[in-house]
Amino acid sequence: MEKKDVLWIKSMEYCEKYCKCHQMPERSFFVGGYQFPLCARCTGILVGHIIGLILLPIHVFGLIWGLLMIPMVLDGGIQYLTSYRSNNIRRFLTGLLYGVSFISFIHSLFHFIKGMI
Repeated sequence: MEKKDVLWIKSMEYCEKYCKCHQMPERSFFVGGYQFPLCARCTGILVGHIIGLILLPIHVFGLIWGLLMIPMVLDGGIQYLTSYRSNNIRRFLTGLLYGVSFISFIHSLFHFIKGMI
């Protein structure tokens, strides 16, 4: 077994165990024949978290940013409750919005609570 195959297997196992991602192949991106260890939505959330953390020092977030979580909730919820099936681009983009808004929401909430103490 090649080194890159071992790395891919370990990445898949790690993400399944610690990220709790379902890793369904039809809901994941593939590069060079290898499935991403996270599904499209979880990949978007992770990228959104990274972008949110990068923006923290240079951007003022408000609690209103929490509204950007709504598209993912709607997309995932409608898909769960009906026969509607989203596509991986939409899953990634709604996850991205959620990831950035989650970081900004937690940051704003932290400062709000800190101001109350």
